[in-house]
Amino acid sequence: MGMSVTISVATEQDVEQIFRLQYLCFQSEAALYGNYRIDPLVQSLDSVRQEVASDCVFVARLGEEVVGSVRGHVTEDGSASIGKLCVHPRLQGHGIGARLLRAAETALVEERGAKRFRLHTGHRSEGNLRLYRRVGYETVGTSQGADGVPMIVLEKPAEAYVTTA
Repeated sequence: MGMSVTISVATEQDVEQIFRLQYLCFQSEAALYGNYRIDPLVQSLDSVRQEVASDCVFVARLGEEVVGSVRGHVTEDGSASIGKLCVHPRLQGHGIGARLLRAAETALVEERGAKRFRLHTGHRSEGNLRLYRRVGYETVGTSQGADGVPMIVLEKPAEAYVTTA
């Protein structure tokens, strides 16, 4: 290809590509749980647009194509909730997910004052769990998603965000 993947803040012009990418990427998660009503698959385009406008959203680009995305926002208790991390299936396993996480963590600390990071993933999502643990997240509990999927909740302190690098 000859192009490298770049990470940047998402813009309004990225919304439709993020929406389509999210739908593609979360098909494998839905299949893993036999549940095609998981949040990333039923989220509306307008809802993605609102998140891009208000949250901390980064994209990975290969040329003009959005090939990865992540979102985060800081809650009232100072926790940064990070979610919907996805990388195009053909580019998974090349560190793009970790780069997106690092960009989101950096912005959430430096621009929004996050004290800790929190994310969750399905209990069967071994690849996701490996990535999150490799970059310093630790399991702190479990929860059940609104869609009924059992989730593992992971956290790391904000001062540890440099370990994602």
